[in-house]
Amino acid sequence: MSAGLLVVGGGLGGVAAAMTAAKLGCQVLLTEETDWLGGQLTAQAVPSDEHPWIESPHISSGYRELRTRIRDYYRRNYPLTAEAFAEPALNPGLGNVSRLCHEPRVAVAVIDELLAPYISAGRITVLYNHVPTAATTDGDRVTSVTLRGPDGRTTVTAPLVVDATELGDLLELAGVEHVLGAEAQSETGEQFAADVADPLDQQAITWCFPLEYRPGEDHTIERPASYGHWQTHVDPFWPGPQLSWVKIDIKTMGGRENRIFEVDQDLPHAADLWHFRRIRARSQFDRSLIDTDISLVNWPNVDYWEAALVGPGTDKDRALQRCRELSLSYLHWMQTEAPRHDGGTGYPGLKLRPDLTGTADGLAKSAYIRESRRIRARFTVLEQHVAVADRGDAGAAFFADGVGVGHYNIDLHPSTAGINYVNLEVFPFQIPLGALIPQRMRNLLPANKNIGTTHLTNGCYRLHPVEWSIGEAVGALAAQCLRNATEPHAVADSAQLTEDLQRTLTGTLGVPVKWPDDIARTRPSQAANPTPLHAAPESRVKVS
Repeated sequence: MSAGLLVVGGGLGGVAAAMTAAKLGCQVLLTEETDWLGGQLTAQAVPSDEHPWIESPHISSGYRELRTRIRDYYRRNYPLTAEAFAEPALNPGLGNVSRLCHEPRVAVAVIDELLAPYISAGRITVLYNHVPTAATTDGDRVTSVTLRGPDGRTTVTAPLVVDATELGDLLELAGVEHVLGAEAQSETGEQFAADVADPLDQQAITWCFPLEYRPGEDHTIERPASYGHWQTHVDPFWPGPQLSWVKIDIKTMGGRENRIFEVDQDLPHAADLWHFRRIRARSQFDRSLIDTDISLVNWPNVDYWEAALVGPGTDKDRALQRCRELSLSYLHWMQTEAPRHDGGTGYPGLKLRPDLTGTADGLAKSAYIRESRRIRARFTVLEQHVAVADRGDAGAAFFADGVGVGHYNIDLHPSTAGINYVNLEVFPFQIPLGALIPQRMRNLLPANKNIGTTHLTNGCYRLHPVEWSIGEAVGALAAQCLRNATEPHAVADSAQLTEDLQRTLTGTLGVPVKWPDDIARTRPSQAANPTPLHAAPESRVKVS
């Protein structure tokens, strides 16, 4: 099978790359491991982590359309109250973590809507349930990618290949030079980098799941096989067993208790776990039909840091299974043993919602992946380019080859090397074209968490809107290369061709490539409407 552009991986970056390239006239083959497009927003079930300016004009028109269509889907199909229906910035879940918390199935439907005209026109073909298993190369070019699907193996050839997989799988399969885990401070000069490089220093993964709460009912699941381990084992850097309400406070790096319910699940913005990632707030709907909240469990105590997924000596299948067992163990603990807000024990009315994840057991289709293999890029974004601790009042470094913008703190969850949270305040930043160009490979581009960042800066380039913007930049770059019979390296080498790409992004596609000066130098904690959890102090703590 041949394609004009092959995009392997149907997360937000892959979807944005495919749709952007198709919009610019390319024929695209998009492959996805599951039967849902959308990656962290859908198959991993995580509502968007965004920034203080996400409702402003300074985001890409494509990402704005995605968010607008999610809201409109609720207006068209759900029995919203009159007040909720009329709210321009409708937040169906009223979750504390984002201005747009919603059910993963809604995002799946919206992404299908976005791609529908391009699929109908034959510009995009989607292969679901296809996993890359091999790649061939000729010198500095990828010549084919083989994928395993429901009906056997398919080998695809294409002049340009995009690796939009969650773990940078094509980098390994095609022998593309890449970095895994933490770099040494001596290599990057980052003040919060590791003393010694460690490929197995990777952020925890999480197997998320949605819950509703039905008091008086019993939905207790079977006790998982590894329940006893999680119930009693205490890691040196954590303040107690994972089956507890105790977690790390990233502002103090001490332990503190955070329960599922503070008092009343109908409070609009309580500081408890239930409200943190609530994806459906019953107060916004006709209660004669929708009488329960739904909250998405992506909480600190279900982070799995026991073992890395990829790298020397790892066992990916075992790590994923242990991650699943941790999530189910935490649910069983909440249902049976957890101290209640009213003085009792256990919430047996907590109920899994497999219909919302499209799975048999109610867990998300895939684990939430925070860190990937990363290309050895022509340019690597460092802590020194973006972090307030390094930049003072100067704002993030300006990149003349900027092809997108984003923002999030450098937010690293506990790692598989025993490193505790790292949280560094970051200025609004750009996505430099150089970070999308491999040092050697001529026809492969990254479009997920596999761009030219470090272990640290991946922590701010890994979230939903940034991944989308990376995909848009890669899709536009691929279209330019295919149209002009050139290569990504040639575009990056030419100021004129880079400017042509930027004009396509800003003019044709409505993608900003730099922040206005007043935003670029604003500390997010001082923004008019800061997003929660963006202003924690710095730390890098390892306990042996």
